[in-house]
Formats: sequence, C-alpha cells, structure tokens
Amino acid sequence: MVPDKMNAQKLAYEYIRERMLDGTYKGGMKLVEERLAGEIGVSRTPIREAIKRLEQEGLIKNKHVYNPTAQDLIYIYEIRIALESFAAKRAANYMRTETIIELENTIKKSRNLLLEGQSKKIYNETQHFHDLIINECQNPLMIERLEEAQTIFYLFSLRFDIYNRPHLIDEHEEIYKAIKNKDEQLASDLMAKHLYKDMNFTLEIIARNGQY
Repeated sequence: MVPDKMNAQKLAYEYIRERMLDGTYKGGMKLVEERLAGEIGVSRTPIREAIKRLEQEGLIKNKHVYNPTAQDLIYIYEIRIALESFAAKRAANYMRTETIIELENTIKKSRNLLLEGQSKKIYNETQHFHDLIINECQNPLMIERLEEAQTIFYLFSLRFDIYNRPHLIDEHEEIYKAIKNKDEQLASDLMAKHLYKDMNFTLEIIARNGQY
C-alpha cells in the first residue's frame, strides 16, 4: 500500500532521523534523495520535505548528516549552561514530589549500569535526568532549543564513549539534593558547574583523538 502524502513525509522523516541517531548514517554522509526514496519506498518529494525539516532541526547541513566540530560543541554547551541552570533553579521551586522521586531513580539506575560496566547505556538515564529538569522551564521555546542542542550533542557522542566521566553521577546526585531541598541558587550553580565539566571532559577526548 502506497502511503499518502502526509504519512509518506512522516515515514521519511522518522526513517532518516532514526538512522542518523543510531549511527547508521554517520556524520558527513551525503543524503541522496533518489537513493533514499528507493530505500524507504516513497517518492522524492517526501524525502525532500524530510531533509528540509531535519535541516531546520540542525541535523543536516547542505544535504550531509551534520558532523559537529569541537567549536560547535562549545556553542552547544554555552546554550545548555545558560538554559539548564535556569531550569534547575525553577525545578528547585516547582518540581513535584513524584518528579523528584523519578529524578532520584535515574541516579540509582545510572549507578547500577556503571557497576555493570555499561557506560554507554547510562546515556538514556543521563538524558532523562536532564529532561526532567528541562521540562521545569515551562517555556516551550527554551525546551525546543535545548532539545535541538541535545540532539546535535548526541550525534557527536556517537563517535566517543563520553559517559564514563568520573563523578558524573555524583554531580547528578548533588543537583538532585539541591532541587529536593528547594535551594534554587545551589541547584543552578551545580548544574552550570556540571555542564562545564562535561564540556571540558569531552574536549579532552576530542584532543586525544586528534580531532580538535
């Protein structure tokens, strides 16, 4: 059954995006409309629309899968530090008890994964921890910008194992406690410090791999 126009666009978008995020379509790869149309089983028009949408999200540049540079990473972290420290401050004021419990659970799961030596799987729990706090912005535009920044960061992280950073989970626990104790300034400061350490650790990995 041939998908209708709307479903074909959605199918093409989800297919391409998923393969970018699972590393099948690697950074720098050129996306050829005709080839993708044959692969997905749709015409070139929904492929073109999907690529346009992914370009707007910053995941495609000039029909190539975005391949972030070290400087791009710094820009992304500057956005995250500014917005997520604000989100942490709001979380200390407004986060509900059930969400605080969920925040704590991400830390427990991360510690278990670390003990099992599954550092890459920690990404999902790390992402969920930050998402819970980001949602406390209660500002759709901020949330959208952060989601875009995090998606681009994830593309970058596919190239390196960056989830074994020392004290990462301990820092999450400190942020969690500040939010639980409703200490908004401490929560904000700890989040900024946490992301700054993340950035420096990642830049060191890039330098060691000769990709600075």
